[in-house]
Amino acid sequence: MVSMKVKGLEELLREGALSLGVTLDTVALERFTLYLSELLAWNKKINLTAIREEREVVIKHFLDSLTPYATLRALSVKSLLDIGAGGGFPGLPLSIVTPDLEVVLVDSVEKKVLFMRHIIRRLGLDKGGAGVSAVAARVEAHEELAQYAGRFDCVTSRAFASLADFVTAADYFCRPGGHLLALKGPKYAEEIEALAQSGVAEPGRYSAPEVINISTPFLDRVTTLVLMRKLEG
Repeated sequence: MVSMKVKGLEELLREGALSLGVTLDTVALERFTLYLSELLAWNKKINLTAIREEREVVIKHFLDSLTPYATLRALSVKSLLDIGAGGGFPGLPLSIVTPDLEVVLVDSVEKKVLFMRHIIRRLGLDKGGAGVSAVAARVEAHEELAQYAGRFDCVTSRAFASLADFVTAADYFCRPGGHLLALKGPKYAEEIEALAQSGVAEPGRYSAPEVINISTPFLDRVTTLVLMRKLEG
């Protein structure tokens, strides 16, 4: 029997996801519930998140990670690399709601990658669909990640680094014609300005940053998606 607490969290997830254009079926809800339980259990042993209250995890991690969903679908993204994934955000929530999406999660902290591999197995995301995997490596270590060079339709990050550092790290993995997508907070404009001054994103190599503001469900705040296309030729 489903407890009232779990049912309440599932309704929170269902309603919040629907506001982002995502319809959660029973399997997805069960996966999110298990993800939540495992995340908080592991968090007692290793530092995966500073957020420890269930409702806050649902809103500030799960739902916030779904804010790029509509954009990724509009771009017909089939393969996604998540840099600095930590506890699996945003890549794992996106993989739960998009079974045909190939997702590779990269983090330099071995313990976090062990958790991600564990939850991938527990959720059954390593079977069927396009596949989900987690890799322990620094994104600068190209020799360790050579199989992923120029392979992804989209490279994303959430709270990973400055926009300039993200573009520098992500370029190696994004295919020509693909996209870089960074989830940012209220200081995004300063980061875009710093990116322009850095010279990292050359005008002939990337499109100008596109800003997409998404209201975060149940919070009085906006998640800003900064989207750039890697030009072909």
